[in-house]
Amino acid sequence: MDQQRWAAVDNYLIEQLVPQDEALLAALDANKNAGLPPIDVAPNQGKLLYLFAKMTGARRILEIGTLGGYSTIWLARALPEDGKVITLEYQPRHAEIASHNIRRAGLESKVTILVGAARDTLPTLEGSAPFDMIFIDADKQNNPIYLEWALKYSRSGTVIIGDNVVRSGKITDAEDADPNLQGLREFLSLVGNDDRLEATAVQTVGAKGWDGLAMARVK
Repeated sequence: MDQQRWAAVDNYLIEQLVPQDEALLAALDANKNAGLPPIDVAPNQGKLLYLFAKMTGARRILEIGTLGGYSTIWLARALPEDGKVITLEYQPRHAEIASHNIRRAGLESKVTILVGAARDTLPTLEGSAPFDMIFIDADKQNNPIYLEWALKYSRSGTVIIGDNVVRSGKITDAEDADPNLQGLREFLSLVGNDDRLEATAVQTVGAKGWDGLAMARVK
């Protein structure tokens, strides 16, 4: 198996199960044309986030890491009419592109984008908590900090999802000094040793390569 085959299977599954409408395709095109890093979730992963939110009956979602808003659109579409996604983005230009994408999708009333370092904006969200679902997909070196805030802003039953936790298998290399990798290792250790959480993680392969998701539920 190789990257080409993984991508072909992803494309087949997306064609069968995840129809892409104009707003989603336009968001991906806008992100690409603006030169954003090509790190949006894959369409089938976006649909997975949507289904998680639907299955948990989420009304309030916190997303840490907006990029161009592609995953935000999937999350916001899963919400009821009075639902809300608060999404945090460090780069003002990324937030601007995300805002256009979200507006094009007709979801601006359901989404609030906060611009700035998440470790600075997270303390301002106390009045918006608790959240029913929290998606952590920003700079990995700060994942332990994001987890701390996620737990503060959770309730019993809140689902916390961390993206990109395998990193082509490098997660097993304790000697790798990459700050993002070390942040992920600490994040997984904290999740696994916190008796408030029940958790697992799965490896994924596909158009985005070899990676994985960590999923936890607050008891």
